Amino acid sequence: MSRSGKSLAGKDGETGDMAEHFDVVIIGAGLSGIGAAWRLQEQLPGKTYAILEARDAIGGTWDLFRYPGVRSDSDMFTLSYPFRPWRGAESIAPGDKIRHYIEETAAEGGILPHIRFGTRVVAADWSSLLSRWTLRLAGGATMTCNFVYACAGYYSYESGYQPDFPGLSDFSGQVVHPQFWPEDLSYQDKKVVVIGSGATAVTLVPAMAPDAAHVTMLQRSPTYLTVLPPRDIVADLARRVLPAKAANRVARAKNLLVTQGFYQLARRRPKRVRQILRAFAVHALKDAAYVDEHFKPTYEPWDQRLCVIPDGDLYQVIRSGKASVVTDHITSFEPAGIRLKSGRLLEADVVVTATGLSLIPMGGIQASIDGTPIEIGQHAAYRGIMLSGVPNLAYCIGYVNASWTLRADLVHRYVMRLLTHMDRHGYAVAVPDNPEEQGRPLLDLSSGYVQRALDKFPRQGNRDPWLVRQNYLRDVLTTPRADVTRDMTFSRHPVPLKEIAV
Repeated sequence: MSRSGKSLAGKDGETGDMAEHFDVVIIGAGLSGIGAAWRLQEQLPGKTYAILEARDAIGGTWDLFRYPGVRSDSDMFTLSYPFRPWRGAESIAPGDKIRHYIEETAAEGGILPHIRFGTRVVAADWSSLLSRWTLRLAGGATMTCNFVYACAGYYSYESGYQPDFPGLSDFSGQVVHPQFWPEDLSYQDKKVVVIGSGATAVTLVPAMAPDAAHVTMLQRSPTYLTVLPPRDIVADLARRVLPAKAANRVARAKNLLVTQGFYQLARRRPKRVRQILRAFAVHALKDAAYVDEHFKPTYEPWDQRLCVIPDGDLYQVIRSGKASVVTDHITSFEPAGIRLKSGRLLEADVVVTATGLSLIPMGGIQASIDGTPIEIGQHAAYRGIMLSGVPNLAYCIGYVNASWTLRADLVHRYVMRLLTHMDRHGYAVAVPDNPEEQGRPLLDLSSGYVQRALDKFPRQGNRDPWLVRQNYLRDVLTTPRADVTRDMTFSRHPVPLKEIAV
């Protein structure tokens, strides 16, 4: 069977044209989407497929974010694909190199011809009669497919989270959000305030500090930070004596054991981990009082995602005097800057609102079954991959405590196993059943950006296969062997394909 699309009878409701049909449609050409396509071609080479990408370029997150210093927040030996080793020198890599890596992977895998750029899916409706999805695209065109695999991440590309700051319109300087960084923004010799304390903020501050007059990180509360070297010594040594793939496996295994071990330690011995992280900060800043004022969170380690600062760059610019941290609340904006609850006026020429993301599931697609809308938040998460009661639809979400790609690749391989099982037994439809109970949220973090969107995402159940354990070492052993038939209802096509095919 050719991988190109084919037409099936059935009119496009808005244009009257024949709808192009694929076996599988992958939504998103970022890190996950390209990985999914690679696995699909590798394991099911006869399937027709298309990747629908709303933007005009490959890369997803790594094409969208262009703010100063944008980089990976985990090591590249675990963030990269297991089937294509990371050959870069850096362990913590800049955004443009990650983007190029994804582009090269797509080119090497022959995936580029399957990508439809500038193609945004706005709605998807499942037909129980025909056992297929009809996708409505921005502009009114449609296409159909047997299976939808959403690899669009979990945040909105259209808007970041921006609190309603009092008096913002009175500010005489420039306000920017990192998600939409102006190419012509100049902050040379200017006073910059970065609002936030998460991964974006701790990246921006050391990147902007050398050129700005001064950079202040304004935070309501501190975040846990950990220092990692920008290069991996073990990887460098392994590359000298081993082939690239073997060296990558060594570095990958070492980093997996270290990061997963540290996460488990944090959950089991939070007091000890707090002491370790504080010791790192005190050693770097040489000021215990400053650390306790600005780097002592009130929550436990890994209740929110731990932020990485490569080579301690944030601590370095603070010690140099080019940057500082203020822990306070915003009362209002004024022409000259930001008035704080303490009464202090924090002067600024440029304010960067690194205040977080707006989370949405499956790229914001409005999905329905026979015209009835699917309320995603009312469904349970089957293995963190599918939705209870929703046929032939999978989505990809990575780990919150480790590199995204580690879980993404396990999800890709599971989806391919499910499709293989369906083909082998002549099934057209796979629908996860409904669990007896629903438990905690799918994204189990206390971070504000997660808490604001809990009702938009499915919830976990209280037993397998409805639980999502944030444990790669466990998942890598169990997911490849997971029973694809458990709590899953299969059925064959109710209408012979020859009756609807052109």
